[in-house]
Amino acid sequence: MELKNISFANKTGIITGAAQGIGKAIATQFVEMGGKAVIVDINAETAEQTCKELGNAVYYTVDLSDGDEVVRVFEQIAAEQGRIDVLINNAGIVNTDDFATLEREKWDKVLAVDLTAVFLICQVVFRHMAEKGGGRMVNIASVAGKVGGGFLGTSAYAAAKAGVISLTKSIAKSGSDQNIYCNSVCPAYTKTPLVSILTGEREKKVLEGMTLHRAASPSEVANAVLFLASDAASFVQGENLNCDGGLLMNG
Repeated sequence: MELKNISFANKTGIITGAAQGIGKAIATQFVEMGGKAVIVDINAETAEQTCKELGNAVYYTVDLSDGDEVVRVFEQIAAEQGRIDVLINNAGIVNTDDFATLEREKWDKVLAVDLTAVFLICQVVFRHMAEKGGGRMVNIASVAGKVGGGFLGTSAYAAAKAGVISLTKSIAKSGSDQNIYCNSVCPAYTKTPLVSILTGEREKKVLEGMTLHRAASPSEVANAVLFLASDAASFVQGENLNCDGGLLMNG
């Protein structure tokens, strides 16, 4: 089921990590609702195939762990696309190492991809949107950022996603006077390639904690994201929306 009566006609939206999973579901619905999707992903082959499937889409490749490359590519996107109406920061990586054994190198990589890249992307696009009269940003965080991690993302991932939630609020405060909206979404367990390691008893425990007792589909998370990215969310600013099957109940 998809959102009804929401249109992205004549709008261009960047979706990071959109070659597969939640990002692909977001990009697919964005195009179906009339928009042009700019897919940003590290995997050129998969991104190219997704563009062919969607039609009104283009792709750029970037290594989100390289801050200089992130700035360069997103400045290029803004220049070449002319106007960016929507930004959805969906791409990320997960680390499941225990806190006591987590290596500094792995911590740095997760923070670079899941938080620093989000900051850099938002900053580039914020400046562009300010010049163009406004826009909408949605950052994908995680329930892990609220509870300190879980089976799929432990301390580094949780810290990064908590940072995304707080960063979102800061951007919203800065953007309100310039018609720039920024909100975030906290998904819980969603059936994507990223969570394929969650099986058996581990999966059972996760589902027991959710009052709906099932995983989300990527399209269900996309619905929440695209509401916040749309004009329908005209009085929603600096908000974090749990899309978690009743796990936190606004915790």
